[in-house]
Amino acid sequence: MKNYFSSHFKLGVLGGGQLGRMLLAETQKFDIYTAILDSSLEAPCAQICNEFHVGNLLDFNDVYNFGKKVNLLTIEIENVNIDALEKLEAEGLPIYPRPKDLRIIQSKARQKLFYTDHNIPTAPFSHYAYVEELKHSYQNNIIDFPFVWKAARFGYDGNGVKIVRNYQDLESLPNVECITEKLIPFKNELAVIVARNADGATTTYPVVEMEFHPEANQVEYVICPARIDDSVAKKAREVALTIVDKLDFVGLLAVEMFQTENDEILVNEVAPRTHNSGHYSIEASYTNQFEQHLRTILNLPLGNTDSKVGGIMVNLVGEEGFTGDVHYENIEEILQIDGVTPHIYGKKTTKPFRKMGHVTIVDSDINKARKTAQKVKETIRVISK
Repeated sequence: MKNYFSSHFKLGVLGGGQLGRMLLAETQKFDIYTAILDSSLEAPCAQICNEFHVGNLLDFNDVYNFGKKVNLLTIEIENVNIDALEKLEAEGLPIYPRPKDLRIIQSKARQKLFYTDHNIPTAPFSHYAYVEELKHSYQNNIIDFPFVWKAARFGYDGNGVKIVRNYQDLESLPNVECITEKLIPFKNELAVIVARNADGATTTYPVVEMEFHPEANQVEYVICPARIDDSVAKKAREVALTIVDKLDFVGLLAVEMFQTENDEILVNEVAPRTHNSGHYSIEASYTNQFEQHLRTILNLPLGNTDSKVGGIMVNLVGEEGFTGDVHYENIEEILQIDGVTPHIYGKKTTKPFRKMGHVTIVDSDINKARKTAQKVKETIRVISK
C-alpha cells in the first residue's frame, strides 16, 4: 500500500467549496498533503489547504496543468473539464471518480439514458436539444402539462429545474439542451450514499429522507434514518448498489430517489461526490462521508457506515431580502440546545438561498430530533450586517 500519511504524496481536489472544506478536516486528520483548484480566492478552502491554485474548472489547460502537479486527483464538484481529465488519466494519473463516469453524470440526458439502458427504474423522460424543439412537441400534442423541465447541464440546488404547468412557464425557459420528465406523485424523496473502492469493496449508508423548501427547491432537512418501512429501505439500497455496479464506480455516489405512492423506487439523479444528504454523518455516523470518500479514492479499507445516533441536518441558507456581509443571528441560542452542532462554510457574503452552512441535530429519538431541528430552523437567521 502506498504511504499517503505524513509523506510526499499530494492529493489534488478540483473545487474549493464547502464540500472541499469539510474534506480538508479529514485530510488534516490523516496528515495528507492537499492541493485545491478553484476559480475564487474567496473559496471556503482557500485559507486552509496546503496549496491553493486559482483556475477555471471548465478550462482544459487550467485543469490539465493542475493535474500534472498532483499524485491523485478527485473532485468536490462534477462540472469540470472532462477532456483534460481523460488526457491526464491516459498519461497515468489516477483520477477518482473516473472521467468516464463524470462524463455520464455531468449530463442529465446521458444519466437518464444510462438508467434506461441498464433497466434502472426512473421517471419516463424526453430529451431535447433546445427549447424550441420542446415547444414544437407541445404544439404537436406529443407532450402535455404538467411536466418537470431540467437543464441537461449545470443545474444545482434547485437551479435548472422547473415544474412547467402552462405555456407561460414554457415560454420562460432558457433555450438550452434539456430533458422533460413525467411529473410523478411521490410520498418521499430519499437518498442513499454508496462507497466503493478500487478493489470493489462496497458499502451503503442508511437511507435518508429529504424535506425540501417549497419555493427554492432546496433541501431543508435531511433525516437519518428515513421514516420508511425496512422493505422500502432495502429496495432503495439495492437500486443504489446496482448503479454503482453498472458504472464500475470508484468513490462516493449519492443517489437521489423518489418513493412513489405504491412504494416503488425511482432514481431521480446521482452526484459522484460527497453530498448534502450525507452531512449528518459528521456527528451521527461511525465514519463520516468525507473520511469515507478518502478511503474509497485511496483504496483503503472502508469504514463503518452505521449511525451511532439518529441525525438530522438543517441547511443554513441566506435569508430572502438580505445581501452583503454575513451575520448569523441567534447562533448563541442554538448552541445552548443539547445535540446541536453548527457548521459554518466560511463564505463571507450572503445572498438569498445561498448555502452558508448547516446544523446537525443528534438524538436517539428521531422524532424528538426533528422537533429540535424545527426550533433551530426558526431560531437562527442568516442575514447581512
